[in-house]
Amino acid sequence: MATLLRFYKFSLVFTAACFALGLWYGISSTGTLAGVLEIMWIIFILSILEISLSFDNAVVNASILKEMSEKWQERFLIWGIAIAVFGTRIVFPLAIVAIAAGIGPIEAIDLSLNDPEQYEAIVSGAHIGIAGFGGAFLAMVGLRFFFDADKEVHWIGVIERNLSKVAVLPAIEIGTLLLVLWVISLQLPAEESLTFLTAGVLGLVTYIAVDALGEYLNMREETRKNASGEIMRSGLGGFLYLEVLDASFSFDGVIGAFALSNNMIIIALGLSIGAMFVRSMTIHLVRKGTLSEYRFLEHGAFWAIIVLGAIMLTSAVVHIPETITGLIGGALIGISFWWSLRHNKREAKAVGEAITPD
Repeated sequence: MATLLRFYKFSLVFTAACFALGLWYGISSTGTLAGVLEIMWIIFILSILEISLSFDNAVVNASILKEMSEKWQERFLIWGIAIAVFGTRIVFPLAIVAIAAGIGPIEAIDLSLNDPEQYEAIVSGAHIGIAGFGGAFLAMVGLRFFFDADKEVHWIGVIERNLSKVAVLPAIEIGTLLLVLWVISLQLPAEESLTFLTAGVLGLVTYIAVDALGEYLNMREETRKNASGEIMRSGLGGFLYLEVLDASFSFDGVIGAFALSNNMIIIALGLSIGAMFVRSMTIHLVRKGTLSEYRFLEHGAFWAIIVLGAIMLTSAVVHIPETITGLIGGALIGISFWWSLRHNKREAKAVGEAITPD
């Protein structure tokens, strides 16, 4: 229990603060017990929704964060939550409304507070572009993991081994994604098709740019060593990559939150609690070495990312409930976790038989 509190103490304090703000907002805006209870309940449900949709995000974050120094891990937890809360959960929807409606940021804030129905309609109307950008970025994250010629550990062997083999072809994952974007765009009206393709290409370019920046920073850091000759990694490239990844993960959560409420304050409080716990889970996975202990857990998370990216892309044509997205992601991680346990038991048994004399 003490160990868990060490990882989740900040999240629990943050949750208490968000619920306190929700209580104050409920009392000041409704003035009734029923209204306050409804607001508190929606905040709670939104936080659970965000956690369930983003567990695969925590596992993938951990696979990147484990290569960074403890200092940058703490920065991801503290600085990252500010970006996640104010950037993705508040500024991002407001920016969409401001651009789509052709109004300034102050007018967008006023619209979100005083005309939440119109605010919701504008954000939901931007779904085609959001689906293209977020889906393309997430799909690239997953494809890059499996299209790796040097990858030696395979979970779904019949698929992953073949993907590793064809990974020797230059930019095969980029070509695959562009083909998928083109096929989906054919199912859309001309104007929406152009929006979808443009957003998808921007998502792809963003992934390439962030990945290239990370590689460039790592190359620079490898040339700088301390007195003992150890490489001093800042983790800045990984930090930026994680923030873009988190934003892409949160797109569906932000849009799906409107099914429960169109109030910007309530949505921000609920999703922020979930975002904070996802960060704590990430640090927990890194510090406990869970990814190395459970061999296929990382694979399950990246398959979940590919599925999430595919769902976001196809949602431009067919609506898929966020609940299904969360269930598929959770199922893939659960199966990979069980498969890892089975692998560990087999290895332990084999070792035991090897050291037991006849």
